[in-house]
Amino acid sequence: MSYFSSDFKLGILGGGQLGKMLLYETRKFDIQTKVLEASEDAPSKIACNEFVLGNLLDFDAVYNFGKSVDVLTIEIENVNTKALEKLEDEGVKVYPPTKALRIIQNKATQKLFYTDNNIPTAAFSRFAYTSEIKDSIENGGLRFPFVWKAAQFGYDGQGVKVVRKAEDLKDLPNVECIAEEMVSFKNELSVIVARSASGEVVTYPVVEMEFHPEANQVEYVICPARINEDVAKKAQEIALKVSNKIKQVGLLAVEMFQTQDDQILVNEVAPRPHNSGHQTIEASYTNQFEQHIRAILDLPLGSTENKVAGIMVNLVGAEGHTGNVVYENMEQILKLEGVTPHIYGKKQTRPFRKMGHVTIVNKDLSKAREIAQQVKETIKVISK
Repeated sequence: MSYFSSDFKLGILGGGQLGKMLLYETRKFDIQTKVLEASEDAPSKIACNEFVLGNLLDFDAVYNFGKSVDVLTIEIENVNTKALEKLEDEGVKVYPPTKALRIIQNKATQKLFYTDNNIPTAAFSRFAYTSEIKDSIENGGLRFPFVWKAAQFGYDGQGVKVVRKAEDLKDLPNVECIAEEMVSFKNELSVIVARSASGEVVTYPVVEMEFHPEANQVEYVICPARINEDVAKKAQEIALKVSNKIKQVGLLAVEMFQTQDDQILVNEVAPRPHNSGHQTIEASYTNQFEQHIRAILDLPLGSTENKVAGIMVNLVGAEGHTGNVVYENMEQILKLEGVTPHIYGKKQTRPFRKMGHVTIVNKDLSKAREIAQQVKETIKVISK
């Protein structure tokens, strides 16, 4: 099939910043695109050939959209899988495959999948409702501290909370959830695996993630991770095993813990381009968004090697600021060596909302980390 400057149409479910960055690559290749998104102000709207307003969880909206494209992919997991399944049955190519997406959409199902496939992960308990946790604690089935995670619809640090005492449960939603054993770890790592429709597989270098302690969001992504070769190899092997077992097509970001004794435990996965791969735009021979396009269209996969060390800094809304966004001190960070800002196009900011990111590249990783710290301390995402 001819994808370039042709009648072929790629459908994308979701119109956020990941979709926008995917569209940079489809425009580069002159591939026609159609986006379904519920928000009129979606970042992807400016970059696609056709924009459709619709609820990603509505069966008819997703089904009718899918019938109008040749290949369908996602930039967010929270979509109607029944519609995707029907589309697959009718011959539409859907990537990631619906079976894989069903596993990943629900954190409880995801954790059971790891257990069933001998993939190392933290011990956990599954609950139909958060209210059941209290009984489990009182009966000795669960001990503090633990990590509470909503089974569905969590994102960007939402739907996750460290529970250290009974009072911490009070304001949590009464939903299906898991309670996960706290892991004592040295590092939080991520490996992005790309798998094409015909089975070609490549992995990106292991990255290290530094998180904001309150928002539970990634603040820095550091590539390559500052770990020894044995640990890096183990992390990539486990990521490949997850991708193989889940039968992913496209990208799979595998987030992991490196424990104090250098074991690797899988935390969770995302079947799409991911925050832990944004530095690839400037630092890699083939960035993650181009790689996802190559994989789902069954084109040869590109080199995942780094051209240079890269660090990504998330730009999130400052605390105490809600309203029309202002990027303060942008000129100052543009004066710094190897700095490239990416602004997502969201007009309204609020505390900890992802508004953009900045990539810092340098031959010296430690120097890149120093500049990243300067960027973080200089630029402010505030409201008017």
